Formats: sequence, structure tokens, C-alpha cells
Amino acid sequence: MDAPKPHYLKLKHYILRHVTDGDWKPASRIPSENDLVKKFGISRMTVNRALRELTDSGVLERVQGVGTFVAGPKAESAMFEVRSIRDEIVSRGQTHSVQVLTCESVQARATVTAQFALAPGSELFHTRLLHNANGKPLQLEDRFVNPACAPEYLDLDFHVEIPHQYLMRVAPLERTEHIIEAEVAQKRMAAQLAVHEGDPLLVLTRRTWSRSQVASYVRLICPASQYRFVGSFSVGDSR
Repeated sequence: MDAPKPHYLKLKHYILRHVTDGDWKPASRIPSENDLVKKFGISRMTVNRALRELTDSGVLERVQGVGTFVAGPKAESAMFEVRSIRDEIVSRGQTHSVQVLTCESVQARATVTAQFALAPGSELFHTRLLHNANGKPLQLEDRFVNPACAPEYLDLDFHVEIPHQYLMRVAPLERTEHIIEAEVAQKRMAAQLAVHEGDPLLVLTRRTWSRSQVASYVRLICPASQYRFVGSFSVGDSR
């Protein structure tokens, strides 16, 4: 039998549900600590922990002596376009920086090579980059690249030219495939994205084709409290 959820997690999920469902709009004030203590029958320390963690992850903003408010609009990425995370961050007036976590050539597992229609154990380039906005983690990029499409990929200085920019330059885009999923942050991922274990994540998995072969397979992982994917579709749009 599963152990019951801690009270602070129940309160976090209650607040997140009201925020994500749109009941509590950005910049609106949420119930006070006293109100939450009475409603849930829990201690002020427990309420404070839930509010602090939601503030740290960007869901809420706390103003000393005034109250706690739903945070403003999240960073956005176009869902049906292949855009540069650097350009998106800079366009919002923020500073982009990148941390290289992994840069290697691998004999890839069958689950990965299948994405490229290659045999198990085929060589692929693998990078894991952490993109920051104003020094705060915003997106973890876990990417595999086909060496036949981008032979100099591992030689790049990713602080100067990020993968998106290089691949658009050397592997002209023919088509893309997108899958969007929700996940919860496991311990390692939570530490890398500076969120709490169990916090919600948005994951965009993308394959891109160039010259009739898969050039790149990437997972873009973002804290759900700070990011959202948007897109539009028009009937008859052939682009």
C-alpha cells in the first residue's frame, strides 16, 4: 500500500491545479497563509514550505507584507517551428548562456538508432546542454546527431554556436516531427533544472530530416512552471 502524500505536497498540487486550470490568473493573489492553514488543517510551517517551493520553481511570487501572487507569463516556444532557444531568450531581453554537460561519440542503443533508421550500435554524436536565461536554467537539451549529416558537430564551441544554429546551417531542414509529453522531475533532472523533485516538466521530442535522412533527434526538457509551447494551425496551410 502506497504511503499517503505529505501535506505540503497535497497543498502544492491544490495550488498548481488552480493555476494550470486558469482559476487563478497571473498576478492574482492566492489565499493567505492563515486561510490555507484553516482550510487544510495543517501547520503554518507546512504551508510555508509549499509556498516557498512553488515560489522557487517560478509558479508563485511572494511580496513581503503584501501576499503571494500567481507569477506572470511563462517563456514561450513555437511548437510547430524549429527556433533557436538563444533567439527566444534574447528576444525577451534576457541573457542566454549555455553549460555543456555531455559531448561525445557513442555506439547508440537500439531505441535511439531506431529513430534514425540505423542499425543498433551505429555511431551517433550525443550532447546534453543546459540553456540558461539570466543565469537560471530554462531548458535541458538532450540531442543525438547523425554524423553523416553534421560531421563536425562535436568540434563546435557551443558557447559561440548552439546546435540549432549549426544544424540549420549544414543540414538544411526538410521536415520535422514533434511529440509533447508531461513528466515529473526525478532527482538528477531536478538538480540540473534547479526545481524540486516531483515538479512537473514539459518535454518536446523532435526529429528533423535533411537530405532524406534523419539528421537530429532531440528531447527539450523545461520546467512546466516557467515554460510553455504554443502553436497555431490553419486549414489549407501547406507550408
